[in-house]
Amino acid sequence: MRILHHLPLCPYSRKVRLVLGERQLAVELRAEKTWERRPEYLQLNPAGLVPTLIDENGRAVPDSSVICEYLEEAYNSETGEGTLLGTSLADRVEARRLVAWFDGSFAAAVTMNFVIEKYLKRISGRGQPDAQALRLAYASLREHLAYIGWLAGSRSFLAGEMLSLADLAAAAHVSVLDFLGEIDWAQFPEVREWYARIKSRRSFRPLLNDRVPGMTPPDHYVDLDF
Repeated sequence: MRILHHLPLCPYSRKVRLVLGERQLAVELRAEKTWERRPEYLQLNPAGLVPTLIDENGRAVPDSSVICEYLEEAYNSETGEGTLLGTSLADRVEARRLVAWFDGSFAAAVTMNFVIEKYLKRISGRGQPDAQALRLAYASLREHLAYIGWLAGSRSFLAGEMLSLADLAAAAHVSVLDFLGEIDWAQFPEVREWYARIKSRRSFRPLLNDRVPGMTPPDHYVDLDF
């Protein structure tokens, strides 16, 4: 059985789960408390981070970027049908550019600040949220959502005319923020329309069932027509 070591509100883990769902690849989820630094897990992923995929062939694949490229190569058809990176060179460049932006700039300025301060500190017993870090995250959130809105308003999907890994990476980050109740959807109608379409896909359904002890998502989190 394919295994994914993850954390429920880790956007990188969620991105991989969405890719697995799009490819209809069954997976067993195993929550990994990365702060415990388990020796067995460090043998699989010396960085000690999530996610790490153990494929059915026993191969350990660490890091969400590596996992997504691995799945693209291992489970994509020879004709390229079903690709999540696009069929042309330009499409693939744009999809990779946006994935790098979401997993880099967006994560550093927005997602991981909220995840660390409101989630990881709570479950790892590392103290109270840092108010200054949250203020900076709120300021950056508006700027970054405005860019997603521009992309969503000018294209069918974020990277172009077809669903791509860029949409899944973006939805992974946005879904974490939505779970935490940090997005005022009335201010970002174009982002909301795009997110509703991604949220309605079959691959997204398992994410809507995620729950974290001591935390309750807003009611609209599970609503496909929110």
